[in-house]
Amino acid sequence: MKYSFDTAFNLKGQVALITGGASGIGKCIAELFAERGATLILVDKNENVHETARSLGDNHLSWVADVSDEASTQQIVADSAEKLGHIDILINNAGIGPLAKSEETSADLWDITMAVNLRGPFLYAREVGKQMLKQKSGRIVNLASQAALVALDGHLAYCASKAGVLGMTRVMAMEWGPEGITVNAISPTVVETELGAGGYWSGETGANFKAKVPARRFAQPEEIALSALYLVSGAAGMVNGENLVVDGGYTAT
Repeated sequence: MKYSFDTAFNLKGQVALITGGASGIGKCIAELFAERGATLILVDKNENVHETARSLGDNHLSWVADVSDEASTQQIVADSAEKLGHIDILINNAGIGPLAKSEETSADLWDITMAVNLRGPFLYAREVGKQMLKQKSGRIVNLASQAALVALDGHLAYCASKAGVLGMTRVMAMEWGPEGITVNAISPTVVETELGAGGYWSGETGANFKAKVPARRFAQPEEIALSALYLVSGAAGMVNGENLVVDGGYTAT
């Protein structure tokens, strides 16, 4: 057998850049990848990203940045590649979810949602993609959402941004696949994090939504982290341009 489990899911010697890595899903992915041996580059708007990186070891890099800023993205990717020699994995995880009815959605709300949820992943995928093209290898995972697949009340800008992530994922997979790079997406349901399961999805709204999910619950951040680990692992070498839906069966009903 070419791959044992430990070989396929061993990230030792690999460098992974994770946006939104200070908390929530991003932090959970960082913890899992560090456990599997990866060296991390964590990017977040919150200065807690430095503490998160330090808690996982002395060899990781951390940056405070706005993912939608082109200049800082270029600098972070270039400086990280120079310091560490290569970037093997990109997890585009940073995102926001401001809500408003369609007729009440301001241009500013639309723009900031697109900036963080779509422009940011584009910029990081483009810049890290350039590095991976030089290496002739790489794994990119973009965090999309069930909102890319179904309509959710009050989620106009969010749904549109995540649908854009899926379109971007497929084009990059097609263009970069011949160069040894896979590009895939994960579309979770609501995840039990402060951002995910709080606010809009708490209380009666959350309970009513869970009743529509065949699994009758929200996802745990560890489940999304393990999905990301699969997509960047040796077990998923022929998985490219796919959208892994982790929603307990919600979009299947």
